[in-house]
Amino acid sequence: MSIDDDVVLLERVPTLRLLGIAALRVIAIGSEQQEFARGAVLFRSGDDSDAGYVVQHGAFRISLDDGSNYEVIAGPGMLIGELALLVAMPRPSTAIALEHSGVIRITRSLFQRVLDSDPAAARRLRDDMAARVSQLASDVTLVGSKLSL
Repeated sequence: MSIDDDVVLLERVPTLRLLGIAALRVIAIGSEQQEFARGAVLFRSGDDSDAGYVVQHGAFRISLDDGSNYEVIAGPGMLIGELALLVAMPRPSTAIALEHSGVIRITRSLFQRVLDSDPAAARRLRDDMAARVSQLASDVTLVGSKLSL
C-alpha cells in the first residue's frame, strides 16, 4: 500500500482520526507493515505491549486466556491494542490471524512523538478517552445497580 492508502485507512479508525491528517501522515511514514499467515500469533496474553496495530486486510481473533468464551474479531480498519499506544502493560488478550492478514504496526514511541509534536491532537485524544471512560463508569454503575436488586 502507498502512504496515501495508509493515511486513508488510519483515518477510518475513530481514535486515530482525532489526530488529524498531518499526524496520520507521520504515523503512516513512521510505522511498519507486517503480514501474518493463518494461525500466526500477533501477540499473546501476558506479552509486553509496545505497539498498537491497525488491520489492513484479513482478520484476527482476540480472546482472553481466562477460560471464558469471550472473543472479538478484528477486521480491516480496526485498531488492536489501543492502550499499548499510551502505556506499557502486559497484553490482556491473545490475537491470532484467522486468515492471511496484514497490519500497520504503530509503536508507542512513534505515537508519543506525534502527540508531543501536536498538543491540540493530544487534547482531542485525551478528551475522547475521558468521555469513553466516563461512559464506561456509568455503564458499570447501571449494571451494578441492576445486579443488586
